Amino acid sequence: MVSDRYKGSEEVGPDNNQEAGSERLMRLGREMKVERLKKVVTLAKKVGHVFVATADATGLPHVAAAGRIRLTPEEGRIAVEAWFYPGTVANLQLNQNTSVVVWDPNGDNGYQLLGETEKVEDTAIMNGYAPGLEDKPALPQVERRLLIRVDKIIGFKHSPHTDEEE
Repeated sequence: MVSDRYKGSEEVGPDNNQEAGSERLMRLGREMKVERLKKVVTLAKKVGHVFVATADATGLPHVAAAGRIRLTPEEGRIAVEAWFYPGTVANLQLNQNTSVVVWDPNGDNGYQLLGETEKVEDTAIMNGYAPGLEDKPALPQVERRLLIRVDKIIGFKHSPHTDEEE
């Protein structure tokens, strides 16, 4: 017979303790990821650029440089802004997998962020007219912001290293 003092109380057993422990581990993992992303953004500001790698539907890679990276209000996401070449945007329409590399060659330390571009936003558009440059190849005319969900953060160095998550 169950005593009245136990009525309405939450049952605590191995499953409930495991679930609570799993939730704590997930929360700690998210907090650690945010802290690592803050380090990445700080390093990117120090070196002044990042590299963004995309690939087309056949896997042919393309690397672009960008000057601005920041954390977004959405957890585990970054924004990268640049005058991206149209090839980058065309790749992302077919294959959203993205790699962002931040590397300081002086200290040989850096990060590679692996994830997926969730959105491409136009942030500025030039009118395309530049006197005297009519015969030169066209430069990107649209500044864009890539919103990237970061799934994995690994170290990046010139010296030997592993591709294990940091």
